Amino acid sequence: MTRREAPATRAGASRPVTGSAAQSRGASGTTGRTTPRQQPGRSAQQGRTAQQGRTAQQGRTAQPPRAAQPARTTARPAARTTPRQAAGAQARPAARAQARPKAVSRSGGAVERRRPPRPRRAPAAASPERRQRLLLVVAAIVVAVFVGRLVQVQVFQAPSLAAAARSQRLTTVVVPAHRGDITDRNGVVLATSVDRYTVSADPKAIQGFRGGQRADAEGNPVADGALGVAQLLAPVLGSTKAELAATINGSSHYVVLARNVVPERQREIRALGLQAYIRTELVSKRVYPAGTVAGALVGFVDSDQKGQGGLERAYDHVLAGTAGSESYERSRDGVRIPGGEQSSTPAVPGGDVVLTIDHDVQWKAQSSIDDMVRKSGAAFGIVLVEDTRTGELLAVADSGSVDPNDRSDASVAKGSRAVQDTFEPGSTGKVVTMAAALETGAWKVDSQLTVPYTFTTPNGQTFKDSHHHPVERLTLAGVLAHSSNSGTVQVAEKIPPQVQHDFMSKFGFGKLTGLGLPGESRGALHPVDKWDGRTRYAVAFGQGVSVNAMQATDVFSTVANGGVSVPPTLVKGTRAPGDELVPTARKAGTRVISEATSQTLLHMMEEVTSEEGTAQAAQVPGYRVAGKTGTAQIFLPGGGYTYMASFIGVAPADDPRYTVSVFLKSPHSSIFGGVVAAPVFRDVMGFVLQKEAVPPSAAAPTPLPLTW
Repeated sequence: MTRREAPATRAGASRPVTGSAAQSRGASGTTGRTTPRQQPGRSAQQGRTAQQGRTAQQGRTAQPPRAAQPARTTARPAARTTPRQAAGAQARPAARAQARPKAVSRSGGAVERRRPPRPRRAPAAASPERRQRLLLVVAAIVVAVFVGRLVQVQVFQAPSLAAAARSQRLTTVVVPAHRGDITDRNGVVLATSVDRYTVSADPKAIQGFRGGQRADAEGNPVADGALGVAQLLAPVLGSTKAELAATINGSSHYVVLARNVVPERQREIRALGLQAYIRTELVSKRVYPAGTVAGALVGFVDSDQKGQGGLERAYDHVLAGTAGSESYERSRDGVRIPGGEQSSTPAVPGGDVVLTIDHDVQWKAQSSIDDMVRKSGAAFGIVLVEDTRTGELLAVADSGSVDPNDRSDASVAKGSRAVQDTFEPGSTGKVVTMAAALETGAWKVDSQLTVPYTFTTPNGQTFKDSHHHPVERLTLAGVLAHSSNSGTVQVAEKIPPQVQHDFMSKFGFGKLTGLGLPGESRGALHPVDKWDGRTRYAVAFGQGVSVNAMQATDVFSTVANGGVSVPPTLVKGTRAPGDELVPTARKAGTRVISEATSQTLLHMMEEVTSEEGTAQAAQVPGYRVAGKTGTAQIFLPGGGYTYMASFIGVAPADDPRYTVSVFLKSPHSSIFGGVVAAPVFRDVMGFVLQKEAVPPSAAAPTPLPLTW
């Protein structure tokens, strides 16, 4: 190898040159690479361009390296790079990135040639004055935002924020008004209100409870959360810890744990210091110490302490009172803030209602009618006890009376049948006909009548007595004592229909009694022009007209009171808290018949309870009794009929003090009032006379003639 060939091989060839190529280059007489020394006129850029072109071309045609061969004496001249090739190489940056110029090692292998990294440009030095100005601007903006927000909160939003915070601290609780009591005439409490508490929990707040160093009633450490509260509270409420913990474990804010908690238990709960989690709300509970005694009469209240039946409803405006309120500031744990804002409006208690009812007489009446209902198999029974002089009711008794304390029985809402149920008075209505006959002078007490078993009126209407009998010769007193329908129809023939109607109206038929009890019925007394040919006579013995038990009783009280009708009453008076009793305003009595007629009627009714009358079972030892039996037919809506057996009487007949009426619907043992109702009258009237220490009667007058 000559001196000129060696550099060409080291610097220019990327792979060995074949023999033919060497020969070709040798023939031309040129060297393998032209150095800058040889070609000083070519620029460095052209050299780099030519080198890059050759390197790219070699990369595309690269072959695996071959074994080194002896160098030829001649060398291939270096290829020139034309301007077009240089431009093409620059237009293909991807090709240049993939095929970098590589150098040839001394051993003939290709070596990648790396371009040295460019040095980073040093950042310009920051100006201290500029940085300070920037920091001042940022600080000014932050201060302006805070000042603006402060002005907004302290100046513009201050009143609303203060009010919102105050409303969160301030709580208002309702202070229930004590509902007035209902007592009997002697002060025995029939209905009253007691303080009770409703215990509730806040399960959401309980999640944050911490037992700390506390111990439960058994000395065990108190856990956190619901279990810890249950450990403390369960023994007081009388429940298990597991059940109570399950109840108060949740995300709600209100759950009722117990109702009607007595004040003693409430104080124990407050002593636990759980006010932030457990609340005790004062409520009023209505209780009825007398139980079933006058239960249907007294009525009941709902959960809001509003009267819903009986006297509770009729006098709710007196009993209710006015609820108060209390407002105060409390902390987050529910404790009242000492010295915080507070205000209160005191509750105004309701007034008491004092009844004319006598607890003992009411009990006796209920007991007696319940016993007869069981014995006779009747559907129900009613007993009324009235003071004939004042109209005050000592007892209004329904059989099977309900206990207002037990709300599971729907009957508590029905009220008393004494004013609600209506029926035909039956033979007790004959007293009105006899009063009209005597008062008008159409008949006298000893007038004589011929009374067959059946009697047909001039208009073709036939009536009959309850028992078959031969023709009887009865006086007017005898017709009443034997309770003859045929005889009463004959009496009515001499009484004009309008006069008969007017007397029934004056005795209270078809009118409200004035008791004011819910559901009271006025009965039915149709105008005379609505009477047909049969009604004109049927009303004379208590058919074709309907009354309630109170209306029927008032007829006898009017006769016993010298012929003056006094409106019945249940309320003796009302009393505001701390005040004296204010008596109930009474209406003046109305004269219905003369005193002479009333005395004659009483004498006639005494014969009903005599040995010849229909109500011997009504006799009260030591007292003269005047009364009348009744057996009224009641037609059923679906067909058929039943009976209302009754007896109404007064005693002592020589100086009447009390009227007692007894009614039994659908008795099975007997349909006659003298059999099933008169014994109840005897028991109740005897009890009342003894309790009130009424002196025994004087000797009975000469009996009236019943026959002729």
